[in-house]
Amino acid sequence: MVLNWLSYFKLILAGLLAALIGYDREKQNKAAGIRTNVIVSVISCLIMILSIEVSKVNLDLGITGDPARLAAQVISGIGFLGAGTIIKQEDKVEGLTTAASLWGVAGLGLAIGYGMFDISIIAALIIFISLRIAPSVKRRL
Repeated sequence: MVLNWLSYFKLILAGLLAALIGYDREKQNKAAGIRTNVIVSVISCLIMILSIEVSKVNLDLGITGDPARLAAQVISGIGFLGAGTIIKQEDKVEGLTTAASLWGVAGLGLAIGYGMFDISIIAALIIFISLRIAPSVKRRL
């Protein structure tokens, strides 16, 4: 077994960025907090790493593989998970932001797993800032 420090870094970065976003959800007492966001991001990252590695093995065997196939399934699966966080009570819908943040951390995990660190960090910061700023802007309106 060869140690792959880059893959370890990817998993750690995915966890850290998701924890930042999960922190906000946790602070707002939402259903999906730090743990859920970290799990979604790290596993999405792992699936992307696995997808890339499997396509390399297949390529060595002379079979062309598509590393995006597993990633596409993550997006579908997160839709199901996110739907579970959305609740309709009378004329009010709650949980949309939590569902969107789960979708976002899944996307971050996939991007980090693919090696796109710079845009992942920027995207995480944009998400975090929007989660922190949007409530105060909404109150002013």
